[in-house]
Amino acid sequence: MTLQREAADIREEWLGRALSTLPADRPAAEAAISGIYGLLGLDPPRFHWVPSPVAAMETVPPAVRLRPSESVDRMTEWPLPRRFGALMREFDRELDQQVRWVQKGMDRQLRLMVRSSLSTSCDSTLAMALRTAHDTPRQMPHSWYAAQCVSWVAHNDALRRVAGVVFTPEQTRRLDLWAEVARSCRWWWPREDFCVVSERPVSVHTEVWGSDGQVRLHSADGPAMRFRDGADVHAWHGAMVPGWVLTDPAVWRIAREPNVEIRRCAIERIGWADYIDQAGLRLIGSAPDPGNPGSELRLYDMRRETRVLLAVNGSVERDGHRRRYGLTVPGHLDDPVAAAGWTYGLSAAQYSQLARRT
Repeated sequence: MTLQREAADIREEWLGRALSTLPADRPAAEAAISGIYGLLGLDPPRFHWVPSPVAAMETVPPAVRLRPSESVDRMTEWPLPRRFGALMREFDRELDQQVRWVQKGMDRQLRLMVRSSLSTSCDSTLAMALRTAHDTPRQMPHSWYAAQCVSWVAHNDALRRVAGVVFTPEQTRRLDLWAEVARSCRWWWPREDFCVVSERPVSVHTEVWGSDGQVRLHSADGPAMRFRDGADVHAWHGAMVPGWVLTDPAVWRIAREPNVEIRRCAIERIGWADYIDQAGLRLIGSAPDPGNPGSELRLYDMRRETRVLLAVNGSVERDGHRRRYGLTVPGHLDDPVAAAGWTYGLSAAQYSQLARRT
């Protein structure tokens, strides 16, 4: 239990640093990044600070002439980010060799509670800002951004603080350089002669959603993440959405939206029952829910040869309530019980025999 408490404390400590909205400590960040440059035998760069990742993808630093093969919106594909990413991965493997004597169960717990949890949280929060900066997720290479994730630093920090792993003085110095960057700023993009560094956001709104303290971006009434230059990220329970999903989730907007995930989020923002009323969906049939005694299944005609099944969650939410939600099902289904079974890959008869669904 002591190990779990200590691991949870370290995880929350580093998560707080990753999601910090304090202004960056520019002198500390520049000194640490310069130290990492030195690990590759490079001189300290000139620094160009920007207010957000979006600004980083749109702004060429003053007095800089890019090579023909370079573009500012693809900075992660320049040579130096790849070299720094490889440097981090090699160093991480080197540190792994220092923990071979640690009880496997202890290391496994720390990896799960600290490293894996933080990696998931960072991907569900900070990566959102990067997806906004890049036109599409496919344009967002993960290798360099993975090197900047606090998860690997926090894991090694937990090993030395909780498991008693002793790193060499040189290993400690290098780990502290990466740790200081994670503490003092957020994203950075290196080049041989200059380094672009983004300020932290001014506001971040999250919700806990995992069993090991994972968080994801969520705000029901405004940006889940906002930067000083006005760049922002809207998110509904971890899904990145346009602002209208939260501020004006009108039925006509939902009808025009081609992305099924965005439509789902907008409908949830309105509430499935209210959306069904506002959209004037026709009731096909209703029936008691065999998998959730005391609740009712309601099947409605929707559009494009689809129907929506309105059901009540079988488990209680964190606020103590059972959430009502909708599931789209094929348009040929007329029986609400058969529609519920279809969502589980079961027939109506098989679904009726469920003791209780979740």
